[in-house]
Amino acid sequence: MTMRHLSRMVPLAARAGYRYSYRGLSTATSQTTEKSVPYATTLKEEGSADKGPTKPLPESADVVVIGGGSLGCQTTYHLAKMGMKNVVLLERDRLTSGTTWHTAGLLWQLRPSDVEVELLAHTRNVVSQDLEKETGLHTGWIENGGLFIASNKQRLDEYKRLMSLGKVYGVESYVLSPAETKELYPLMNVSDLYGTLYVPKDGTMDPAGTCTTLARASTARGAQVIENCPVTGIQVKTDDFGVKRVTAVETQYGTVRTPCVVNCAGVWARALGQMAGVNVPLIAMHHAYVVTERIEGIQNMPNVRDHDASVYLRLQGDALSVGGYESNPIFWEEVSDKFAFGLFDLDWDVFMQHIQGAINRVPALETTGIKSTVCGPESFTADHKPLLGESPEVRGFFLGCGFNSAGMMLGGGCGKELAHWIIHGRPEKDMYGYDIRRFHHSLTNDNRWIRERSHESYAKNYSVVFPYDEPLAGRAMRTDPLYEELLQEGCVFQERHGWERPGWFNPEGPAPVQDYDYYGAYGLQQHENYTYSQLLEKEYTFDFPAHHDVIRKECVMCRKAAAVFNMSYFGKFYLVGSDAKKAANWLFTANIDKNPGSTVYTCMLNKRGGTESDLTVSVLAPEGSPLPLAPEFEGEAYYLAIGGAVAQHNWSHINNVLQDEKFKCKLIDCSEDLGMISIQGPLSRSILQHVLDEDLSNEAFPFSTHKIVMAAGFKVRAIRLSFVGEMGWELHMPREACVPVYRAVMEAGAKYGMGNAGYRAIDSLSIEKGYRHWHADLRPDDTPLEAGLGFTCKLKSSIPFLGREALEKQKSEGLHRRLVGFTINEKVPLFGLEAIWRNGVAVGHIRRSDFGFAINKTIAYGYIRNPDGGPVTLDFVNSGEYSLERMGVTYPAEAHLKSPFDPNNNRVKGIY
Repeated sequence: MTMRHLSRMVPLAARAGYRYSYRGLSTATSQTTEKSVPYATTLKEEGSADKGPTKPLPESADVVVIGGGSLGCQTTYHLAKMGMKNVVLLERDRLTSGTTWHTAGLLWQLRPSDVEVELLAHTRNVVSQDLEKETGLHTGWIENGGLFIASNKQRLDEYKRLMSLGKVYGVESYVLSPAETKELYPLMNVSDLYGTLYVPKDGTMDPAGTCTTLARASTARGAQVIENCPVTGIQVKTDDFGVKRVTAVETQYGTVRTPCVVNCAGVWARALGQMAGVNVPLIAMHHAYVVTERIEGIQNMPNVRDHDASVYLRLQGDALSVGGYESNPIFWEEVSDKFAFGLFDLDWDVFMQHIQGAINRVPALETTGIKSTVCGPESFTADHKPLLGESPEVRGFFLGCGFNSAGMMLGGGCGKELAHWIIHGRPEKDMYGYDIRRFHHSLTNDNRWIRERSHESYAKNYSVVFPYDEPLAGRAMRTDPLYEELLQEGCVFQERHGWERPGWFNPEGPAPVQDYDYYGAYGLQQHENYTYSQLLEKEYTFDFPAHHDVIRKECVMCRKAAAVFNMSYFGKFYLVGSDAKKAANWLFTANIDKNPGSTVYTCMLNKRGGTESDLTVSVLAPEGSPLPLAPEFEGEAYYLAIGGAVAQHNWSHINNVLQDEKFKCKLIDCSEDLGMISIQGPLSRSILQHVLDEDLSNEAFPFSTHKIVMAAGFKVRAIRLSFVGEMGWELHMPREACVPVYRAVMEAGAKYGMGNAGYRAIDSLSIEKGYRHWHADLRPDDTPLEAGLGFTCKLKSSIPFLGREALEKQKSEGLHRRLVGFTINEKVPLFGLEAIWRNGVAVGHIRRSDFGFAINKTIAYGYIRNPDGGPVTLDFVNSGEYSLERMGVTYPAEAHLKSPFDPNNNRVKGIY
């Protein structure tokens, strides 16, 4: 049957095996047990799972990896390679039998993330070099190159951004014209092309070959790979401190005692998590491709990703595999635990759009027959990123799943990081974007949220990654008391950690987020005249966004008068108990041995000196706080305020440290119970003096202090702080106080020219001041010394703290990278990932950038290295000539080690 015939027949012969209904979006499909697949070998043996384990089970293991797909095999290999001997991999059937065996196995080196570029590079090294050297076996790696197709300017701009990042990492890539593309790939239709990005050293992996070679290398290092051994249970016990920990893995053939389990079960990971009481927020979907008959002239052509047509073309010898991501994927509702080396019947109605896109790109496909169809299960997550790391619910239960059909290409990098995480307590790289703790615990078992967000992430997988995009799915999961109030004021909300937080304020009125419409899939009616979606679409650009002037007005208002920021989504914790001071001394880099009423900006570190968090810590009065909702305590206690998008990560980090050090104290989460507004600007004191019953002068209420005050009849904790570089106060208060206090503040500020502002303004104002954002300028693989935050570290005291030894070592040896600010004079926007050039050599890339309206320049921050491998001294920074590369064009830049705006910090002190 040829594709030409299919394109005529499919609309007439819609398959009857599928049904859709809105409420549960239920889908019924038939499973096909036998299919022709595009690999000469699989590891299948008929009825193999009934034969019992391929090896006897050991009584105990240091680590038990569950699942013998790409991630399970890579994690086992890296654990063994790092010297761990007693590692056991349990596979319920045969290696690769779940989702790995039928994967396309593509590897693209460039992604819009520096960490992912590094992870992909490691996978490529493992499959193309390391394994063959270790075992003498060829993994099936084929280096035929990769070609990204751009049908419009925005898509080509995105590829140019990737090319600039690639230069920093030494990834060879070229932007080609349509004519150059035709010369490289003669069978391609280039008439509708804007250009392409060619990466010569991309390639393809063979799943079976890679996994068998990984297993061989692992067993040679002492690991045990046991197939035909389904896991039936995970034993969890609560220790003397009330902490749940993994103790054993149960199978029908015996129990293996272990303190550590790694869930690499792919589609089946959610069920495995439930055995231990761990939420694994992923969902199973059908994911398909077809394999063509022979195509004359296709041999040795690069693999193709045509993102705008949502299709990929993978070279398969003298044929192609054709697949992609559709807007109406089929959910696998009832995940069968008996499913092994199985496939589903292909739904041609769903798949047909990929055929049409492929024929447009390679017209020869119209007269080429199909050799086989491959439609198997894959697991997908809420943000199209994997789930890694130790679960928040159970210590010793690690996740290595949810790879969104990218398990082969991310497997090597993620397997290495996961192994390091297990052995050393944290990964080497910044893996927060994959860390299960990036999701708040209230979301990870919410089926509506998982389903909606996973669908949207799947459907938008090939969309251009724009800087100011927001999800439409899974919204309004967490709202604070000011949500409705600000909505009426025209607030355009951003979603962070499930929270709706103010992004910016639309002068044209309300723009509410509506229930998710699945983009009109499954027979649903798509929203018409959807204001919020229309506002987002206007921001889909790599130029200055459509609402640039609106953000400017909010920033200027804050700098010249005052602005109100609703920051209620912040994480708000109390640290109390007999060991609270001991714990605080160990957790926090700054000296918190201060009088009650003090507030301290500090970092929290890991053992390697990397920054797990930056936050403010307020020292509470020992007689107990008179505020509602504050806990009663004796001795010392602390109030922690933490960026809301990373609250779960902070919560888990603190609790893990308390447990590991056996401190007798507890962390109490009041994030949902307390709201917080921040009033910032030169007129903030005058405005708040009308609302608060307190002397707000510099002498009576200095910077970095807090007091309990009365506002609109409520007790409120007022903290004099700023995240925008102005004089201002935060008001932390119980939920019921939020609306009355907010209204009182707005009424008082009306005659002073004060108004609302959102987080887009905060982003601009804070970068202008050089304030760090955690997980942008400051990550778990950055130390405070590298980030210019040495002042937050009590290194001059003798007080020990977590990470101190690593900082002292780094200080004595010198910094080998350093965070530097840059400004450029030309009016061009930067968004991060741009290459930093020093004296003509790439020395790093931009982490975060925004426009500074007070200085009227684009500001960017990034870490630079010395290409000679030596330390990055202040002289090294100051002696260089710099430029920043944006989409292949370089712009002269000035380097700054101090903020270009108010470098002496006069404004926060009230000195104007």
